[in-house]
Amino acid sequence: MRHYGYLTQEERTRLFFLEPEEIGLGAETDLLAAALGATLYSPGIRENLAEDLARLAQQGVASAVVCLEDAVADSDLAAAERNTVEQLRQCARGGAELPLVFVRVRSPHQIPMIMAGLGVDAGVLAGFVLPKFTADSGIAFLEAVAAAEEGLGRRLLAMPVLETPEVMSVERRVEELLGIRALLDKYRANILAVRIGATDLSAIYGLRRSRELTVYDVRVVADAIADIVNVLGRADSGYVVTGAVWEYFTGAERLFKPLLRRSPFAELDERPLRAELLAADLDGLLREVALDKANGLIGKTVIHPSHVGAVHALSVVTHEEYSDAMDIVGALNDGGVAASSYGNKMNEGKPHTAWAMGITRRARAFGVANEDTSFVDLLAAGLQR
Repeated sequence: MRHYGYLTQEERTRLFFLEPEEIGLGAETDLLAAALGATLYSPGIRENLAEDLARLAQQGVASAVVCLEDAVADSDLAAAERNTVEQLRQCARGGAELPLVFVRVRSPHQIPMIMAGLGVDAGVLAGFVLPKFTADSGIAFLEAVAAAEEGLGRRLLAMPVLETPEVMSVERRVEELLGIRALLDKYRANILAVRIGATDLSAIYGLRRSRELTVYDVRVVADAIADIVNVLGRADSGYVVTGAVWEYFTGAERLFKPLLRRSPFAELDERPLRAELLAADLDGLLREVALDKANGLIGKTVIHPSHVGAVHALSVVTHEEYSDAMDIVGALNDGGVAASSYGNKMNEGKPHTAWAMGITRRARAFGVANEDTSFVDLLAAGLQR
């Protein structure tokens, strides 16, 4: 996969100081996790799933999840399992470029069932998403992934989803997260990223955030996210933790109250694009992605293709970020302090090294914008694809 690969070379040259790299399934785990971007979920019951996945890859979707859990009614589960296998076999045999494809299962026994159903076409899968993951339930899931990997003959990746009461209740959370960390460490080679199921976490308290709010405004969920990052997202020994799902998309006849500031849109004379953003309900999504990044989360779960361009535009490394990171891993690699190349901050070698290494990984995955390229330019390129 290559982010922004759908653009012409002329467009990429105009937008990027360093273009995104081609990243394959065999890439190092941290780099591959950083490249997931907006991971799009689709129900396993969807009839034209194979066609959809091929089309979405051409539109810039780099990672996709075929869901057999919450997105499928209990009465449709058997049909969804059959459809998922059939559609993925079509993908494997169709020859079209695809996103990284994962299947979100309900239970561990579905993992060998899907692998057996796919047979020689099982190579189409990048791995599995493991729901309702706990220190106890996760063992069977990860054992099933390891067994499937052995049968496949290459690495098979897993993304556990933290979304249970054990993670939410304050009196149990730390013990549960420490147990999860110990379990993940035993299967580290298989763990691509840890995902957060904010919808299920909110439901434990009968909550649902509105489109005007971010998940960080729902304090009980925000507290859980902070502890998840604290235990599982440490720079020296942790895992990539991805942003919670954004579950809103365009409502046909809704009047919008703008939540985006006019800057930088008005400054760049991008009022039509700003109006389009508001009409597409991306205002709250943009604020939440910015807060995800500030809180150490990388990538995001999305449910609509219109969200992908926004998440990816905010994932591109700015020229200023890259300049700072290069100063830190270069001139300041032995420590010390120096003013940034942009002359607006102090870069400290030792405290900022982990941040700088994360920036370099994201730069490889999403590229570095030209100095005069704005987020609006990148977003416009994504919306016009």
